[in-house]
Amino acid sequence: MAQTAGNSNSKPPYLQYPIIPSFPLSLVDGHTITKNDLKKSEKTLVFIFSVDCDHCKHLTEEMLKNIDKFKKTQVLMVTPFKVDQMKEYYDHYKIQQYPNIIMASEPTRQIMYFYDLHYFPGLYIYDKKQQFVKGFEGSEKIDSLLYYLNK
Repeated sequence: MAQTAGNSNSKPPYLQYPIIPSFPLSLVDGHTITKNDLKKSEKTLVFIFSVDCDHCKHLTEEMLKNIDKFKKTQVLMVTPFKVDQMKEYYDHYKIQQYPNIIMASEPTRQIMYFYDLHYFPGLYIYDKKQQFVKGFEGSEKIDSLLYYLNK
């Protein structure tokens, strides 16, 4: 019998293609970027969040309190919500004050399927060559993220 994509032992796309996905992402100002616009040779934390998720808000607050520990990391915060909803989150947390954080909207939700994400937040760490290192789904402690980012 042939294997199908719906098979329970098939890997999610992010494990089949262990590089940062190249979906078009919309920034707060309306510009569109892809992974080609990210800094090369810098570790990347892809942080998939929901604008109304308490775990995401808590993690955002913890990250901002410890932003100095993320100096050598570019943080790509992506939400499946529309830009106007994302903008409220962006403004509330004053994301524009943090040059290493890029916040973007991916309202087609392709990113949710790519990461096979069931719970927010989704946290995916990539090395300086944009190769996948480690992923977390749901609440995670800052120390766990830093452990993999500082390896």
